[in-house]
Amino acid sequence: MKRMFEQFNCCSLTLANRFIFPPIKTAYGSPKGNVTERHQTYYRQIAQNGPGLLILEPVAVTADGKEHPKQLCVHLPESVAELKKIVDVIHDEGRLACLHLNHAGAAANPKATGGKPKAPSVLTCPTTGQEAKALTQAEIDEIIDGYRSAAAKAVSAGFDAIEIQGGHGYLVSQFLNGKINQRTDSYGQKRLQFAEEVLGAVKEKCCGLPCILRISGNEMSPDFGISQEDLAPLLKLAGKGGICAIHVGMGSACFSPPWYFHHGSLPEKPQWDALAWVRKQTQLPLIVAGRMGRTERITKMLDDNLADLIALGRPLISDSDLIEKWQNETYDEIKYCGYCLQGCLHRMKSGLTLGCNLNPEIGRPELEKTSKPLKVLVAGGGPAGMSAALYLSRRGHTVTLAEKNDCLGGQFDLAWQAPGKEKMQDGLDSLTFCVKANACAVITGRAVNADMITEIQPDLLVWACGAVQNIPAISALENQYAMTSLEYFQGAKAVKGPRVLVIGAGRTGLEIAEKLGKDGFVVVATKRTDPIGSMMEMITKKLTLMRLGQMPKVTLMPHTTVKSFTSDNVIVEKDGEQLTLEPFQTVILASGMLPAAGPDKSISEAVAAIEIIGDADQVSDIYSAIHAGYELALKY
Repeated sequence: MKRMFEQFNCCSLTLANRFIFPPIKTAYGSPKGNVTERHQTYYRQIAQNGPGLLILEPVAVTADGKEHPKQLCVHLPESVAELKKIVDVIHDEGRLACLHLNHAGAAANPKATGGKPKAPSVLTCPTTGQEAKALTQAEIDEIIDGYRSAAAKAVSAGFDAIEIQGGHGYLVSQFLNGKINQRTDSYGQKRLQFAEEVLGAVKEKCCGLPCILRISGNEMSPDFGISQEDLAPLLKLAGKGGICAIHVGMGSACFSPPWYFHHGSLPEKPQWDALAWVRKQTQLPLIVAGRMGRTERITKMLDDNLADLIALGRPLISDSDLIEKWQNETYDEIKYCGYCLQGCLHRMKSGLTLGCNLNPEIGRPELEKTSKPLKVLVAGGGPAGMSAALYLSRRGHTVTLAEKNDCLGGQFDLAWQAPGKEKMQDGLDSLTFCVKANACAVITGRAVNADMITEIQPDLLVWACGAVQNIPAISALENQYAMTSLEYFQGAKAVKGPRVLVIGAGRTGLEIAEKLGKDGFVVVATKRTDPIGSMMEMITKKLTLMRLGQMPKVTLMPHTTVKSFTSDNVIVEKDGEQLTLEPFQTVILASGMLPAAGPDKSISEAVAAIEIIGDADQVSDIYSAIHAGYELALKY
C-alpha cells in the first residue's frame, strides 16, 4: 500500500496520492441547486489529508438532465460563484478539484426536471418508471451547448480538471448503445457522433484543463446494457480526443442499479473481467471505482495491473479519515463501509440527504467539547448505546457503558450474519474498538440496576436497552417448537427440520428464509400485509428476492395470517381464504420488535436525568440508532 500514498502525476496534474474521490450525489444542495454550508463541511472533511483529487457530485449540464431535486447546478447564472465555494474549500486543504458533467437522459427524474425525461429514442427507465421521449435536433444542440457552457464555468470557478460521464447508462452511453438508440438520423447511423460532439464541446471551452472520461466497464444488463462492440469506439475516441484518464465503474442507473451502486453482496469477478477488457482497449491511466475500501482489494488490483488510481467513495463517507488511518496503520480505528447502501442510497431514494449508518458526523460541524462535563451511565451496548457512549465521551463527559450480555453490539452483532451483509462486521468491530478507547469504562455481563446506580452515581442515565420480539397471538403457538429471530441469529436454539415456518417476511424474516434455504430446509415465510421485505433498502430487497426466487424449497406468502396450530396442520388465512399447511418442525418469529421495558422505579427515582434512545424509544434500524446516540451527545 505504500505506493498509494506517494505523489502521482496524472493528466498533467501532480496528485498528493493515488486516491480519487468519485462523484457521489449528496442532496445537500438548496432547492434551487446552489451550494450549502453542509456541502462545504462535507468536502472539507473528505479533502483534509484525503484523496489527491476530489470529483464533485454530478452536475447536469442542462436542467432537463437532473436526477435529484437538490442536485447541484451548473447552468444557473450564479453557478460559477456557487461552485467556487467548494473549489476553495478543497484547495484550502491542499487537494485538487474536478467538476463532473452529466446529462441523465432517460434516467432523469421528472420531480427534478419538471418534465418527461429525454433520450435518444423512446425508452422507459425501470428505476424511475418514466418513459423518455426522443430528443429533437434542437434539444441535442441545447445539451451540447450545455456541455460547452459547463466547461467554461469549470475554468472560471477554478477547477483543476473536468470529468465527462460517458457510462452508467446515462445519455452519452444511451446514444452509443445500439440496444437503446433506435434513431434513423445521423445520431443513429453513427452512434459515436453525440459523444464526439460532447467531447469536442468540452475541449473547446476547457482552456487546457485535463479531462477524464467515466465509463461502465460492463453495464451488467444483457438486454439493455451497452455492448463491448459499442463501448470500444468510445475508448478509442478518448485516446485520440485528448482524454487523459478513464474512470471505470460498473452497471447502469436504469437497468442494473445493484452494479451501479456496487452492492456488497455482488460477486467480484465481473468487475475484474471488465477492467481486464478495458485495460486492453486503451493505454490511458485507469481510475477504478467500486467497493475499494479494503487494502487487500486495492493491492490485488494494482498487482494485477488493473488500476493506476483508486476511487474511494462510500468508504470515505463512512470514515473521511480513512486514507490517513491507512497511512498511519491505525487500522482498528477505521469505520469500514459495509456496502449496505442503507444510510446513503436508501436515504437519497427516500428524498433525504446523504448519510451513513456508521458516520453521523459526515457533513456536520466538528464536535465541540462540553462546558458542563457530566458523569454518564449508558445502559445497553447495542448501536444506540455504543454511539451515545462514543460521542458523549468525545464531548468530554465521563462515560460508563454497561451491557448485560458478554459482548457489545446488540442487534448490530446479528445484522452482519445475514446473507450479503458480511462486510458489516468490520464496521461493528471498529465501533467497538472506538467505544472502548474513548469511554471511561465498559462493563459487560452485567445489567444496569439500582445497585449499579448507587455505585456509579451518574448525573445522566442513557437508557438504550434495545427491543424485544413481538410475540403474535396465535392459538396453540405455545405447543410449537419455536424461537424468536434474535434466538435464531444468536444460535441459542437449534433449527429442526425439514420444514420451518417463518412468521413475518419483513427484512429480518427474508434474511432468515434465505439462510435456511441455503441450508436446505423447506421454508414458508408469511406476512400479514404487503410489501414483502418492508423496511429493506430497495436494491438489497431486489437482490434478496431474486436469490429467494432461485430456491425451490422457499415459499413466500404475503397477505397471509397464521391463525392456529394443531397436531396435524397449521391453519392460515390468505386474502380472506382459509388454507391448511402441513406441520412444521420449527417456527421462527420474525413478527416485528417492540421497545424493551424502560428503567424501573428503583432506577428512575435514583437518577436526576434519564434519556431513552434507539429501539428502547422507537424501534427502527441501525442508522437511526447510531444517529440517536450522536444527536443525544449534541444535546449535552
